[in-house]
Amino acid sequence: MSKKFFKFSAPHIIAYSFCIVIFIGAILLSLPISSANGQSINFIDALFTASSAVCVTGLVVVNTAAHWSLFGKIVILILIQIGGLGFMSLFTLVLVILGKKITLKGRILIQESFNLSTFKGMVMFLKNIITATFLIEGIGAIILSIRFIPKYGLLKGLFMSIFHSVSAFCNAGFDIIGDDSLMSYSKDYLIMFVIMSLIIIGGLGFSVLIDIVKYLKYRIKKLKGEKVSFFKMSVHSRIAITMTAIFIVSGAIITLILEYHNTKTIADLPLDKKILSSVFQSVTLRTAGFDAIGQGELTYGSKFFAVLLMAIGGSPGGTAGGIKTVTIGVLVFALIAVINGKEDITAYRRKISFYTVQKALAIVVMMMMLIFSFTIILTFTETGLGKDYEFIDLLYEVVSALGTVGLSTGITGSLSTIGKIIIILCMFIGRLGPITVVLALSFRKRKKINIHYPEEKILVG
Repeated sequence: MSKKFFKFSAPHIIAYSFCIVIFIGAILLSLPISSANGQSINFIDALFTASSAVCVTGLVVVNTAAHWSLFGKIVILILIQIGGLGFMSLFTLVLVILGKKITLKGRILIQESFNLSTFKGMVMFLKNIITATFLIEGIGAIILSIRFIPKYGLLKGLFMSIFHSVSAFCNAGFDIIGDDSLMSYSKDYLIMFVIMSLIIIGGLGFSVLIDIVKYLKYRIKKLKGEKVSFFKMSVHSRIAITMTAIFIVSGAIITLILEYHNTKTIADLPLDKKILSSVFQSVTLRTAGFDAIGQGELTYGSKFFAVLLMAIGGSPGGTAGGIKTVTIGVLVFALIAVINGKEDITAYRRKISFYTVQKALAIVVMMMMLIFSFTIILTFTETGLGKDYEFIDLLYEVVSALGTVGLSTGITGSLSTIGKIIIILCMFIGRLGPITVVLALSFRKRKKINIHYPEEKILVG
């Protein structure tokens, strides 16, 4: 890769690298060898699929299991893995393996890619997350093979196990089972729990996973009576874990209540299966995209609630998209501070900086503006074409793309060409994050202003 490429800012390089991988993937998927029938798919649909895979979204315009050949499915799998870890992370790892020195620019790229706050131990962090990724995906594949190998045979069952394990951990939501996604396995505790576990682990964020491992090692050594220095998880990790648990539990309870008597989803299931399906729905709405109950059959209230969970998404620094749990957590602590009349915003006996709150507010406002704008545009492009889409379904599609979730009420494949391009743009923005995209579009460098203006009170609320 040329030195001229690295003269761009980190947001530019991240955005350009994603674009390059997407277009290479689109070209490969548009080849006749990628389709099961040996005929080339139109480039827009190939571009849509490549974008969905690299942006770990999972929205599809053709049936992944039926349309793509083995070659096409392998291309999609590789694109998902690159999208989950980030192209620049994998490129940096190759440089490390080759014994090349990682420059300051390279370290900045890793920092930007994973939202890290420090350069310390950057290369070791990268090695750890890639090792952890392949280890977790490998364990997931081995467990899934217990079900898939007896049903599909050794080679196909093993491939399906690897594909779904990678797709789940990267929160991609692609499956090669068929039209019904995971609905045929909605009563299988093993499949459901493995997929849910992979989704949650992948959605927590790599820095949180490393913190959890360190904490578990600390507790184990302490229980053994070994001498060990005190370790405490970071505030970021504690907020991420707490908010993730709150959203999963509350999401499952509300989904169970809203869908309890819906005969098209879970009404006819026994209570334990209703709970299982509700928990899975709550988890998959956190940017994963696997469908176990049929999103098109949800009640209006469930769809609206799903939009809220999809917009929030997972945690920063991982494979998830959306506003992010920690962002919401910061705003919750800011709200608590306002209610209690405190000037300082604190969490777990630590002060949260004003810039962090400011950034959290900016992300929420930008995401709301994007959701509103793209939904309005989609209602315009999809009107008058002999299609009668409900507003909630179009909103669902936009939020699913921006949150890199991948769930759909069933309208993705029938969208117009312009509609598909809009969703591609939504997936791209959702994967990179609105702030990274804005910085990538801006060629101005941040300037530190030394002029301070007098403060004036403004009435709000």
